[in-house]
Amino acid sequence: MANRRPRPKRSGFAGLWLFLLGALAGAGVLYLACDLRGPSREETKQEPAPSLTPSPRHEPSGKPGHPPRNEHPEPAEKTSPAASEVTPSASSVPAEGTPPLSHPSRVALVIDDLGRSTDDLVPLERLGVSITYAVLPFEENTPAVVEQLRSHRKEILLHLPMQPKHGENPGPGALRLGMTDGELRTRTLAALQAVPGAVGVNNHMGSGLSADARSMNAILKVLSTRGLFFLDSRTGADSVGYRTALALGVPAAERQIFLDSDPGLAAAQEQFHRLLEVARTRGAAVAIGHPHPDTMAMLAQEVPKAKALGVDFVPVSYLLDRGSGPE
Repeated sequence: MANRRPRPKRSGFAGLWLFLLGALAGAGVLYLACDLRGPSREETKQEPAPSLTPSPRHEPSGKPGHPPRNEHPEPAEKTSPAASEVTPSASSVPAEGTPPLSHPSRVALVIDDLGRSTDDLVPLERLGVSITYAVLPFEENTPAVVEQLRSHRKEILLHLPMQPKHGENPGPGALRLGMTDGELRTRTLAALQAVPGAVGVNNHMGSGLSADARSMNAILKVLSTRGLFFLDSRTGADSVGYRTALALGVPAAERQIFLDSDPGLAAAQEQFHRLLEVARTRGAAVAIGHPHPDTMAMLAQEVPKAKALGVDFVPVSYLLDRGSGPE
C-alpha cells in the first residue's frame, strides 16, 4: 500500500484572512441591494406646498343668479340678511399678495338717486370703470345730470319712484297702489320722457308696488313696447318685478347686494367684499349704491384693488336675463 503524502496544515492567520474577505464581500452586496431599493417612505414624505390657485368658481353665464331675499332700507325700514345670502369670508377680502383670478368675475355697479346735483357724478367718473347711472325723473337738476351723462355716453336708467310698504314718500311722480293701468302707463311714460336716453328702468323704493303683479304688469308692458330692460332693485323680498318682466319678454336683472344699507365706511366695505364673493361664486353680480360720501370713499379705495384681482366692471345691461315672453 502506497504511502500518502501528509497534508500541510493551514495556519490560523490564513483562515482569519479568508473570513475577513468574505465579510467585506457580503457587506458590499448588502449595501448595493439597499441602495437599489431607493429611499424609504418616511424619507419621501413632504409637507404639501401652499396653493396659489384661487378656489373654484363658476364661469360667467350672463345670469347673475337669484338674489338674497333681503330688503333695501327705505326710510324707517330695517332689514337683515336672509340665510340664502353669501356670508363674507376672509377669502373675499382682497389682501396684499393675493393672486389675480384665473377668469374675471363680472360686477355691475348701479348708483341710484342721481338727479339732485351734477357734483355726484365727479367721484364716479374718477373710478375709471363702467358705472350704470340711475336718475330720478323729477329732481331739480335731473336735466343737467342727464345731459352730462349723455355727453359722456354713460349707461342711464330711469330710477322710477314707486310706493313703499310703510308710507314713506318716494318723491314726485311716484307710481302707487290703487292706480289704474292707464294711470300707471301715463306716469311711466312721463318719467321716461324726463330721463331721455335711458336704456332701462329700476325702481326707487317700491317695496309695496313691486309686490303687486297687476301694477308691475302694466308698467313693464310700457318697457316692452319701447325696447327697454328692467332692473329689479328688490327693495322688498316679495317683489314680482323680475319674473313678471321675463314672462313679458322684457330683458331683466336682479340686484344682489346693496352697498350702503347701513351707514358708515366700514359697513360699505363689508358689503363690497360680499359683492366680490358673490361675483366670484356665481360669475357675476349686481350691486346698488348711492352717492353718499362714505360710499364714494369706499369705492375709491376698493375698486382699484378689485381691478387688480381681475374683476371686470361692466354695465348692468351686460348681465341681463331673457325670458321666453308670452306664449
